[in-house]
This record gives sequence, C-alpha cells and structure tokens, in this order.
Amino acid sequence: MQQLTPSHTLHQHFPHALHFSLLRSSKTHQDTQQLHAFSLKTGIFSHPSISSRLLSLYADPDINNLRYARSVFDQIQLPTLVLWNIIIKCYVENQQSYEAISLFAQLLHHFPPDEFTFPCVIKGCAKLNAVNEGKQIHGLVLKLGFGLDKFTQGSLVNLYSKCGEIGCAHKVFDEMGEKDLVLWNSLLDGYARCGEVCIAMKVFEEMPERDFFSWTVLIDGLAKCGEVETAREIFEKMPNRNLVSWNTMINGYMKAGDINSACKLFNRMPKRNLITWNSIIGGFESNLHFVEAWEVFKRMLKEEFRPSHATLVSIISAVSGLASLGKGRSIHSYIVKNGIELDGVVGTVLIEMYSKCGSIDSALTVFRTISNKKLGHWTAIIVGLSIHGMAEHALEIFLEMCRIGVKPNAITFVGVLNACSHAGLINDGRGYFNTMINEYGIKPTIEHYGCLVDILCRAGYLEEAKNIIEGMPRRANKVIWMTLLSGARNHGNTKIAEYAAHHLIELAPETVGGYVVLSNMYAIAGEWDKVSKVREMMKKRGLRKDPGCSSIEHRGVVHEFVVGDKSHPQTKELYSKLSEMAEKLKLAGHIPDTSQVLLYIEEEEEKESELEKHSERLAIAFGLINVEAGSPICIMKNLRVCNDCHSVTKLLSKIYSREIIVRDNNRFHHFKNGLCSCKDFW
Repeated sequence: MQQLTPSHTLHQHFPHALHFSLLRSSKTHQDTQQLHAFSLKTGIFSHPSISSRLLSLYADPDINNLRYARSVFDQIQLPTLVLWNIIIKCYVENQQSYEAISLFAQLLHHFPPDEFTFPCVIKGCAKLNAVNEGKQIHGLVLKLGFGLDKFTQGSLVNLYSKCGEIGCAHKVFDEMGEKDLVLWNSLLDGYARCGEVCIAMKVFEEMPERDFFSWTVLIDGLAKCGEVETAREIFEKMPNRNLVSWNTMINGYMKAGDINSACKLFNRMPKRNLITWNSIIGGFESNLHFVEAWEVFKRMLKEEFRPSHATLVSIISAVSGLASLGKGRSIHSYIVKNGIELDGVVGTVLIEMYSKCGSIDSALTVFRTISNKKLGHWTAIIVGLSIHGMAEHALEIFLEMCRIGVKPNAITFVGVLNACSHAGLINDGRGYFNTMINEYGIKPTIEHYGCLVDILCRAGYLEEAKNIIEGMPRRANKVIWMTLLSGARNHGNTKIAEYAAHHLIELAPETVGGYVVLSNMYAIAGEWDKVSKVREMMKKRGLRKDPGCSSIEHRGVVHEFVVGDKSHPQTKELYSKLSEMAEKLKLAGHIPDTSQVLLYIEEEEEKESELEKHSERLAIAFGLINVEAGSPICIMKNLRVCNDCHSVTKLLSKIYSREIIVRDNNRFHHFKNGLCSCKDFW
C-alpha cells in the first residue's frame, strides 16, 4: 500500500514542469483556484513561471477575476513589465480605469512602458474621459519613441475622439500610415459626438469601407443634433439595417418630439429588443404622453420582455405624471415579486411616484425599506414630505441625513426650502438658505431664490421678497414673478401685484396666470373697468384661462370633471349628491365665500350656484358615491384650490367622516375631521 507523501516534501515529487503543464491546461475558475492553492501549499508559487501563469489565467477574459489577479500580482516580489501590463489591462477591462492609471504611475518607477502598455492605459483614460492625463501619456509616448506605433496611435485617436478633442484626434489620424476601419470609425464617432455633423458626413463619404457601426454612429450624431430627417435619409440608404440603427432612429425622433414618426418606425420593425421598448416608453414619458407609455409597457409585458431598471424608471415616472396610484401600486408589486432592489434610481422614482400620487405613507414605507440609502432617496422623501405640507417631518429627516454624514445637494435644499414655505417657517427658511451657501458651498440657483421668495410672499413679507428679486445675480424668471404676484393677491397688495404683473407680462406675455390673477384682484376690489381692460388684453393676444379640471381614479379608470360638467354617465347621481352636500353644508353653518366668484354677477344666489359647480366638488361627489367607505378620496386639480372649496372640503371631511386628499397645482391638502394638513396656510 502506497504511503501518503508529507506536504512539506510534496513539491519534490511534483515537478514544476508538471504543475505548469496543469496550469496551461486549466480552463475554469475552479481548476485555477485548486492549482493556485496547491502551489501555495507546496511552496512552488514563488517560481516565476507558476505565479506568472496564475496571474495570466485569473486575468484571462474567460475567468476574469480581478480580485484574485491582484492578490497574485501583489505576492510576486519583482513583477516583470509583462505582468504589469497584464494587471493594468485587467483593471481597464473591469471598468476600474482609475486604479489602472494609478498602477501605471507606479510602473514608471520600475520600467519604461512599451507598445503593449500604452494602448491599454490610454484606453483607460478614454473610459474616464481623462483627456489631460491622456495628453501627458501622449507626451511620454513621443518621448519614448512609440509615436508611430499603430496600436498606440489608434488608442490616441479613440481617446481624443471620445473626449471631444476632435482636432487632436484628426492630427494623430493624419500622421498614421495604414488606417483600418476601427480608426475611421473612431474619427467618425468623434465628429458625430461633437456635433460636427457636416465633417462627420464628409469623413463617412471618404471611408474606404463601412460597417454597421459607421452607419449607426452617423445616424445617431445627426439625430442628436436635431437633423432627424437627414438621419432618416441615411437610415433608408443602409444596405442592411440592424437593431441598433432602428433604435437610434426611434430615439432620435422621440428626442425631436416627432412621436408619430417614432411610432411608425416601431411598428415597422421586424424585430425588437429591450432597448427598443425602453426607447419608445422613455420617449413617450419624456414627451408627456403618459397614457401611451403605460399602454406600450403593458404590451411589452405581454410579449414577455423583462423590464430593466431603465424601463422601470421611465414607466414609474409616467405613472407619476398620470397621478395614478393604482398603476403605481401594480408596478411596485411587480418589483417586489421579481426581487428588484430599490437601492438605486428605481427606489428614488418609486418614492417620488407615491408622493405625487398622494400616498405619502407608502412613500415613507418604501424609504424605510431601503437599507443602503443614497442621497437620491433622502432627497426624494424630503421633497415628497414638503409638498404634502409635512414640514417638521421633512426637516427631521434632513437633519438625520446630515447627522449620518450624507451631504445634501442643491435639489435637497429645494425640498428643505419648500418645506419651510408650506409651513410658514420664515426664519428657518432664511437660515437654511444661508446654511446652503455658507456651510455647503452651494451656489443658489433660480429655484432656490424662487423658494425663498415663496417663503416670504406666503408670510406677507412682500417688500423683502421684492428686494430679493431686485438684488438677485440673475434675471428673475416667470415663476418668481408669478410667485410675487400670487403673494400680493393673497395679501391684497394691489401695488405690488401690478408691479409683478407688469414684469411678468413683459417677460412672458403668453403666461395666462398673470392676467387671471390681476383680473381676479380687480374683480374682488369691484374695479370692473380694470377687469375689462385685462380681459381685452388677453383677447387681443389670443389667450384663454385654463378651465378648472379635477380628476379622480376609481378601479383603474380616471374620471375627469370641469366646472359645471354634465357629460359624466353618472351626472344625475352626481348632481343629486351635490344638492345633498349643499344642504348638509348649510346645516353645518357654512357661509359661501362669494368673493371667489370673479364673474360680474350681481345676484348672490347665482354666485353661490357657481361655486357649487366647481370641478373638485363634482369629483368629491363622485368619490362619495363610488369610493368604498374607509378609503381616502384622492383628487387631482390643475389649478389652485379656491378659498371657498378649501373651507367646504374641510367641512365635508367631517360631515361624511371621510379623508379627502386634494393635489392642486402647488401642493397636497389632506382633509380629515374638519381640518386640513396645510393648517389653512397655502
């Protein structure tokens, strides 16, 4: 019976040549690991041929284990230039180009780089868009005499093209002798990326041969520059069209807002992939065609395509635009069922969706379930809480975020300042504005100034708001002037209202809201001659006030109502419920605020009748008839809730013991037990 050989003498019976032979035949990660362990156990790892082969195997694309490759490299006492090249290439191929460049800097202390080092490290610079580092390496290339090496030159053309230094790319290109298709494509891609489409087309025409990439990159460049029809001409001339070219054209049309052409191409396609579906769904969402995005998403699932993170981000954003809580919950259910992680952008847009669809509790639940919270998640919940008027909770989360070391960005502070605005926290708002600048070094954007102006206007500090606008380092936009105008309306300051309206109409004469607010102020003051002048001005410019529209979703169907609407199938029941509501309100002591009826109507009864037909009243009536008891009635309105409807909705929530959630064009109102979450400050 043969005795087992002790491990410390095993290497004497297992020659290096045999071990190396086994390493050469090793093809799997498991085989390589076993031989690696054996070499360490027998003490033959230190043999250069063994350690070098192990490094090559771990770095090989078939195994590609960067962690083990680096572990082997670090154990080699004096790695050769070949081994340095192998580990640098492994880092670049594993999308860790920064580490690759750091290793290259260390290599320079041991060896001069060769014709294998330079192409690889230059490729790393291209991936990082690190053109300055690339230029330094280019200088070293010339210094060491590799300026005419075709692989190095090719990598330099690619670097400069991808980094927007197209002049440098063309210079290197012109210095080259033999130019292959890859080089021509790099130059073409560079000009297309820079928007130099005329030169790109010239390069395309000069190319001795073309492949799919050549055609597609030119089409993509033309489409991105808005030359969609020229791109379409090139597309139609393609000898053979691949999926990439079809997808590029669809994307180009969607970005240009030509939805019909994009859809025609989509329907013509002989074959589609996930990128195709993402392009069409994302295109619909970015063009605010939310219903179409939802329909295509359903079709995609029927055709058994599995959504990617990009798909989910687009469709969740579309659902936010629809304010459809039911659709949002169905997507969330799909995410949970398929085990999709929420620690990235999907989690952020899901929080935003629930916030915009009126379910802040669900937004908070999603936020709490994310274990590895990133800045986007914190910001989304802070913004969500702020639009729901939950300022204290929003600020608590902001302070918690700062306490654990998550640094806020400019968008986070927009949420914080909005929270202060909706809760009337004037001093806090001023303080956070200064903290943003002084502690975090964030330069205020027009949005931040808009938030600060809003805080002051809501609280009645109109002169201070006016002074801030006049002292801003940039010209105020129409949102800021509208904010000052609305603040002046709310506090009855006609002088500042006229000042704000003048600037608003001068800057953006198409903004209907400016005329309407000014006209309403004059109507409240009984100055009907001025009302007539404002309305005449609107008429001359072809402007019309947007009608009030309220929507409510029930069993997957969105029901829309406008003032005095009688088009709904349940009109008879709705107006019967409106009469019942009016009687109950009268018994509860409600006195209609007829100052909100801004038509020239002298009879008080007619004014009261006008109020009763407001769109949100019809939506509430629908909710009381159809939404099951115990469930909140969620309503979306396109305009600001008027004072009378706000008072009425508070009373109705108590009379019918129902929670009513209303999202107007500014924020959410949660009505419950006769109270509103805004505390009558909106």
